[in-house]
Amino acid sequence: MPIRFFSERTPDAVPIWPVRKTDLAAWRQRQPAAIAIWVERCKFEAAAGKHLLLPGSGGELAGVLLGMPEEPDLWAYAGLPEALPDGLYHIAADLPAAAATRAAIGWALGTYSFTRYRKPGRAAFASLCWPEAADRAQVERTVAATRLVRDLVNTPAGDLGPGELAQAARDLAARHQAACTVIVGKDLLTQNYPMIHAVGRAATAEPRLIDLVWGAPAAPKVTLVGKGVCFDSGGLDIKPASGMALMKKDMGGAATVLGLASMIMQAALPVRLRVLIPAVENAIAGNAYRPGDVLASRKGLTVEIGNTDAEGRLVLADALAEADAESPDLLVDCATLTGAARVAVGPDLPALFTDDETFAADLARHGKAEADPHWRLPLHQPYRAMLDSKLADINNAGEGGLAGAITAGLFLKEFVGKAKTWAHLDLFAWNQKARPGRPAGGEAMMLRALYALIAERYGA
Repeated sequence: MPIRFFSERTPDAVPIWPVRKTDLAAWRQRQPAAIAIWVERCKFEAAAGKHLLLPGSGGELAGVLLGMPEEPDLWAYAGLPEALPDGLYHIAADLPAAAATRAAIGWALGTYSFTRYRKPGRAAFASLCWPEAADRAQVERTVAATRLVRDLVNTPAGDLGPGELAQAARDLAARHQAACTVIVGKDLLTQNYPMIHAVGRAATAEPRLIDLVWGAPAAPKVTLVGKGVCFDSGGLDIKPASGMALMKKDMGGAATVLGLASMIMQAALPVRLRVLIPAVENAIAGNAYRPGDVLASRKGLTVEIGNTDAEGRLVLADALAEADAESPDLLVDCATLTGAARVAVGPDLPALFTDDETFAADLARHGKAEADPHWRLPLHQPYRAMLDSKLADINNAGEGGLAGAITAGLFLKEFVGKAKTWAHLDLFAWNQKARPGRPAGGEAMMLRALYALIAERYGA
């Protein structure tokens, strides 16, 4: 589907001149005197993200001067669709393919708003002529995936429970001729997913495991696991009201892997893709699992419950055990897993855990290139002792509350052993404040970096 607010080039499109601060003086010297004087009198310094409207001799808009950062930035054009007057614009510069693609992605994401419950603040945004060298297919799949993730995360739990999340996966599968099966309720017990069932059994909406499969069976196996806790009350270890305020986004990992899957399938990458999402609501009722309970797991390990608010790792563990059984070439799980990760690296940087040095280096490289940053934290094995249990094989909550993001990663590591590469991403999936192209609310994190790595590693 064509992206709104893009058009083919027309003669009447208003030019946008991208200029770095260091190049502004030279740019002014090449302009007619009236334009040069206007820029000087407006005290425009071409600071990154700032723009200046340039008047024509008849009072019309003659152009837009846009301040650019010294280094390439995905978001350089993202503020313009909302800031500029309605109309059609084109970038008056010969952009190389990567820069043109970034400009188009940034522009398109600058038009995003979540409008399910209210009308948008602006009925129409400024439109852009497609930059000539832009990879339109890459722009379209990136923008579509980002919108999917944001829409899912922004939707309240009252309208996006485990059933609705499963339907979103089915809809995605149908668009790409993928297979999608869902195991629901007590069938999770008969098919040996006991921890997914235990976490979700107290909710009105039954727990389920979503399983999407696409691609040739003989192709390299890429498996994505996403935490799908559609709302997290904390269970019997109940969160305070402030801690529950954003818990509709606790399925951000599930949204992320669905977005990434959509990019992989839309690009027809030659992989065998599998997506596993344990979809639950961590609720409170008489049959809720309790602190001190010992749960069986799909892998056979027994788990003592130190805290019912450490539920994400439980449902992920059963899904990871199933994923790992196939010995995938790449196994990545994404989860809004710990507050400790946010304390360590803040809201904008997902925390990466992996023992694969090559994967870590490749993801760092793509993260920088795609303006999709993260930070690696260690799977420090001595901290595994914090998860020791006197009753069971492992406790789900680290003793003492220290190194919470690391102990969560070490817990998950216990359920992976056959995958050639395993990586765990603890992400926030949320923008606390609005920035150009990134409105406050749900956010797709690591989407572009992970896709670029998978395309490079397994692409034709």
